[in-house]
Amino acid sequence: MGTLTPLRPGTVTLVAGGPGDPGLMTVAGRAAVEQADVLLVDHLAPQGALAWARPDAEVLDVAKLPRGRTTPQERINELLVTHARAGRRVVRLKGGDGFVFGRGMEEVLACAEAGVPTRVLPGVSSAVAVPALAGIPVTHRGIVHGFSVVSGHVPPGHPTCTLDYAALAATGTTLVVLMGVANLSCIAAELLAHGLSPETPAAVIARGGHPDQVVRTACLARIADVAAGLAPPAVTVIGDVARFAVPTPATELVEETR
Repeated sequence: MGTLTPLRPGTVTLVAGGPGDPGLMTVAGRAAVEQADVLLVDHLAPQGALAWARPDAEVLDVAKLPRGRTTPQERINELLVTHARAGRRVVRLKGGDGFVFGRGMEEVLACAEAGVPTRVLPGVSSAVAVPALAGIPVTHRGIVHGFSVVSGHVPPGHPTCTLDYAALAATGTTLVVLMGVANLSCIAAELLAHGLSPETPAAVIARGGHPDQVVRTACLARIADVAAGLAPPAVTVIGDVARFAVPTPATELVEETR
């Protein structure tokens, strides 16, 4: 089945919205939004993409706001199944790529259990797109041959944290941290404790892909201080490639990597 095949009634389509700018969505993703009877939309999904929806389409806000209003995942699963069983063409519009810390597979499994056909339209993950929008390649010939993407939504040492920071510090790859701005001080301290150089370049990109994108750079030892005050969504890049970042805006808090 081609990705541009028209949506069928009674189905769910998971659409990855990319890092923020609706122009960075896929052609197939836009086509799905245009055909949807019902759209379940995250707060990180590109809001400009909703202009493509039909005037009679129902748009449901199912945001999960950090430390704010949250729609339980179970409720989202229930809405997907209920609307699809009612014969509607349902689109689940997420930010980034729903299969990278996006709980997209949970929704696929919930629909499968209910007998609801699903289709996944992958998109641009913020893990690589947001650094690129700040001028940072996550790999670069002669500098680094790989990158590791991790979630920083819980700090090192938290009972639910499964990351081996000693191993991450020793990989020799670029480290990309999603959802980690609130725990950046703890994450940086843990990497330093496991031997990563304090002078390692680092960058934090907040609201990547939006008109008010902000990039702040510093060495690893200073990045948490330099990024203080930035709110999610933000992506942190740690490694030599972060020196390519183009910092904005030019304020006293922006410190070029030494």
